[in-house]
Amino acid sequence: QVKLVESGGGSVQAGGSLRLSCTASGGAAFSGGFWGWFRQAPGKEREAIATIYGAETTSYADSYKGRFTISQDKAKIILYLQMNSLKPEDTATYYCAASPYPFTLVSGTPKYWGQGTQVTVSS
Repeated sequence: QVKLVESGGGSVQAGGSLRLSCTASGGAAFSGGFWGWFRQAPGKEREAIATIYGAETTSYADSYKGRFTISQDKAKIILYLQMNSLKPEDTATYYCAASPYPFTLVSGTPKYWGQGTQVTVSS
């Protein structure tokens, strides 16, 4: 069973940056799977931010292009999300997800999810 644990969330002022990390355990051979970051704000539906496959092939939702960067240390099976120029509307719980089968920003549901890490951006 793969376990995902996010870290790096916290409180930051608008314009600031945070880097989220997601560490995977329980599935050493899983490094070749599909990975992504999602977020959910209070009262809103969960939305996809970015996906990555093979530690190189990335895709971003339009809202995050240019501000957020997804990357992966494939050897250590750690997923990252660098978030720059944060805005109050970025306040949400951020989740990493992984799956042995493909999913995209708009289709498919990852098999494994982390517990989430809270990001709060103040104005």
